[in-house]
Amino acid sequence: MTTAAVRTDLYPTRGVNEVTTPRQDPVVWSAPGAPGPIAPSVLMEFERDGFLTVDELISQDEVGLYRAELDRLIADPAVRADERSIIEPKSQDVRSVFEVHRLSEIFASLVRDERVVGRARQILGSDVYVHQSRINVKPGFGASGFYWHSDFETWHAEDGLPNMRTVSVSIALTENRDTNGGLMIMPGSHKTFLGCAGETPQDNYKKSLQMQDAGTPSDAALTRFADRHGIRLFTGRAGSATWFDCNCMHGSGDNITPYPRSNVFIVFNSVENAAVKPFAAPVPRPSFIGARDFTPVR
Repeated sequence: MTTAAVRTDLYPTRGVNEVTTPRQDPVVWSAPGAPGPIAPSVLMEFERDGFLTVDELISQDEVGLYRAELDRLIADPAVRADERSIIEPKSQDVRSVFEVHRLSEIFASLVRDERVVGRARQILGSDVYVHQSRINVKPGFGASGFYWHSDFETWHAEDGLPNMRTVSVSIALTENRDTNGGLMIMPGSHKTFLGCAGETPQDNYKKSLQMQDAGTPSDAALTRFADRHGIRLFTGRAGSATWFDCNCMHGSGDNITPYPRSNVFIVFNSVENAAVKPFAAPVPRPSFIGARDFTPVR
């Protein structure tokens, strides 16, 4: 192998042992004082904690528009039959629909909304593209949660994102209660990368989209992280939003209440951090999960 063919892996994972690596990348990539919708003091909090919240990113009228579009999509037999739809194993309800900004012009317009993409550009310090988008429908009476994980661990291992230059936003379309399976994050956990043990199975995405397995931290590591960082549970009315760094340790519990928890989830990646060959998987995941089209959002 020539020197030119060697690539540096800043964040080893999926090896024999679980390993931790200090973060090698900035959290906020834009220069101090760069213009954007996020106040400097809030950016400092994002740098420290790895997340920020917006009490009303979209209006209640807009919530109604996006809820109606979500309901239309999950009721469409063609969407349900599409490989981009993930079905709850027990109830057979639609759990998620991926690449929603390509299935719906209404959601595509939300991605282009300056209130949304402008914050992504400001955090990442560059033009951005959509690495992943989806609507999540977490219906009541038993919708399953997602175990603790870092998104970047998967996006690095299975999609080939080289650096931590990716940010996610979860926009609530229903009320996020403290009882209906809301998002939990360990504040400050984004400063340490946890490389998980175990190889990536072939076609791992087919299982992991319903139940996380490969890329799951050990109980001992999660205990250390929780003891060090604590756990924050996010609540808020429909229209609120949570932005969080790609390396935040996060998860959510089952929803056994009668109240659904639905949201739009958009992942923005810097155009300067385009995906390459996966760092710890045989082949990349399908493009509807991890995009290979790096066209900037305009």
